[in-house]
Formats: sequence, C-alpha cells, structure tokens
Amino acid sequence: MRAEIIAVGTELLLGQITNTNATFLSKELAGLGIDVFHHTVVGDNPERLKEVLRVAEKRSDLIIFSGGLGPTKDDMTKQTIANYLGKDLVLDQPTMDQVLAYHQKIKKEMPENNKMQAMVIEGSTVLPNTTGLAAGMFLQHQDTCLLLLPGPPNELYPMFLNTGKQLLLPLLGQQEFLLSRVLRFYGIGESKLATLLDDLIENQTNPTLATYAGTYEVTLRLTAKANSESEANLLLDDLENQVQSLVGSYFYGYGDQNSLPQVVVQALQKHQLTITAAESLTGGLFQSELASIPGASKIFPGGFVTYSPEAKSSLLAISPHIIEQEGVVSEACAKAMAEHVRAKMATDIGVSLTGVAGPDELEQQPAGTVWIGLASKGKEPTAYLYHFAHQRNGNRERAVLTAFDLVRKYLEKHC
Repeated sequence: MRAEIIAVGTELLLGQITNTNATFLSKELAGLGIDVFHHTVVGDNPERLKEVLRVAEKRSDLIIFSGGLGPTKDDMTKQTIANYLGKDLVLDQPTMDQVLAYHQKIKKEMPENNKMQAMVIEGSTVLPNTTGLAAGMFLQHQDTCLLLLPGPPNELYPMFLNTGKQLLLPLLGQQEFLLSRVLRFYGIGESKLATLLDDLIENQTNPTLATYAGTYEVTLRLTAKANSESEANLLLDDLENQVQSLVGSYFYGYGDQNSLPQVVVQALQKHQLTITAAESLTGGLFQSELASIPGASKIFPGGFVTYSPEAKSSLLAISPHIIEQEGVVSEACAKAMAEHVRAKMATDIGVSLTGVAGPDELEQQPAGTVWIGLASKGKEPTAYLYHFAHQRNGNRERAVLTAFDLVRKYLEKHC
C-alpha cells in the first residue's frame, strides 16, 4: 500500500509550527508495513487543496490528512474534500452531544460555528475524538482510502492509535489482533537508548519496537500482532522483559499520556507520603507541576520559592555561614534547603532546587549548574550536582524533571 500524508495549514508553510504529525504518522505507518512516498503541506486554500488531492489520488492508495477540521473559517479540509467527492456534510449526533456537553461544562453558550466540528462527510466512518471536539473520518473513494485527522498532536495521536490504525488493518489483509505498549524513559537520550537496544531493533520481527524522542525524554513503542489480545500481551511481555533488563533504570512509566510528574504523584498517593519543595532557580515550577495534577492536595501541602539569598535565610533559616562560605549554588545549601523545608512543612519528603539558570554565571558557576537536594524523615539529606546545556528556561525545565526523577528513584528504593 502506497501512502501519502497531506498536512493542511498556512501556519505550517509560514514556519510558525513544525509538522510533527507527519513524523509520527510515517513511523506508525512504517510499523504497519505501509510505505509513505510523499509528504505534502498545503495552505488553507480550497483550490490548492483540491489540486493536491487530485495529484495524490493518482499516485497513492491511502491519503491521510491532518488539520483543518476545526470550527473557524480557515478550517476547510472536510468541506473541500466533500465538495471534491460530490458528497454532503451530515451531522454526527454523538460528536454534537460531546460538543454541547463541553460548552455546558464550561458554562458558556456554544457559538454556532462549533457545530461544524460535528459535521462529517456522508458515508464516512467517524473516528471519535477523546481529547478534543473535532471528529475524524475514514472513507473509500474508488481505489483510494482517505483518513481525515485533526491537526493538534494531542488529538491526532490518540485518534490514530485508538481507532485509525485498526481501520487500516483490513486493507492490508491482516486479520491479526494488533496491540501496542508504550514505555517511557527519562535521563537517557534517543541515540543512547537505540544503541543499548541495537540487537533487539536489528532483529525485530514480531513484536516490533521503535523509539521516539520527546521533550527531555524518550518513549519506546512495542507493537505485537497475534490472533488474540492475550497472545499479543504475551509477546509484548517477553519483549518488555528484554528491554527492562537493558535499560530498566531509566524506565518510569507506561502510556502516551502519563508524564513523569504524574507517575511520581501517583506513587506518593499510593504510599500515602507527602512532599514539599524549596525552589530557587526554578521559581516554583516544581510545585506548579505538582499542583497541576488532580489529587495533588493529598500529598502536597505547599512549599517555598526562595530566589534570593535573603529569602533563603529569612524563610528557610539557612545558616549565613553556608551562604557566605559555601554559596547558594552548593551541595551544603541544597541539603539545608531540602531538610529545612521538609521540617517546616512537616512532610515525608523535601526537595530543593538551587543553581544557575543562565545566561550569566553565578558564584563563578556556569549557566546550567544545578544542585538538587532530597530530604526524608530519619535520613541524612543528600544533594546531586547536574550540568545542563540548555537556554535559561530549558535549564529550569530540565531541573524540574530531574527532581521528579530523583523522587521516583527514591520511592522505588525505599517503598
């Protein structure tokens, strides 16, 4: 099967956003044995989209569209394709109910144009949107299959994985059950992960595995084909065991949606442990991540942002000797911050982050120098030194994720 991916959106042509959807879809299609021969980007223009579609129909068996399914005037993908095929747009009631329920939930009147998100091409199979509102569509026209997906990656990825992929299997003559499992890793780059798994990658048949580089982390997708779900799970279990034996120390969780902070909060909830933090260079980002996760109030009573030396001294009672002799970017300061904030908030775990976000040096330490402290009841506090090589906010984000990873490893070791 020859496939083509058409991304719709003038913002892509202007370079305002990157076409990550094409990368994702190409990897997924390759895993199914579908060859992608063409990537096309077209602006929000009906005539140019028709022209692209006219060419694609002649050379591809499968055409996947991303973007242009929303409610605004520049969202014109399904209207243009329906017009090209000589079909009408019809209302999909389950999607309409979802759109109405969303506006009721946020207590706002639904604008009339939001109804367009529930309009689908007649005769198409509707793909439900579990993370947004615009429905996807799948239909066949003569010898060509068309798959329409929303543009936002957080909507496109789950829609394709949960529904779109299964719709493509019968076209390939595959009757097997297809099952995927996503493993998530922090603290290791994609190239190093691929190197450690080189033998498994080189010799893969069924199940298969593929690495994906994310923001400061890597995911590994395992995919198995079998006659039943139980058989597919056995194949995945065997491959995962091999992966874990090689890189298990970097593994933190499963799934496309679970983030490292979510995994840590869930573990704290499971073990009924509380946590607090004292932050300097990260300015409250660690605590903000905690508070963004549902149920965080059960494990996080609050914390401190002590950006200046004076704040560290007055709010956390850090000894002037430590600040003057060791400096705020030091092991001693990180340990004291973690232990003092833990004691002040009466929590089981205390975390501290202090260092140099950049771009300038501090205390003759280069940008990216970060100390992360960890304190717990009945144990001596510890601190760890890191050297990050990002811009200012990148260093701050990396420091926060590394702090969560330290807490994860502590919980795995002691709970």
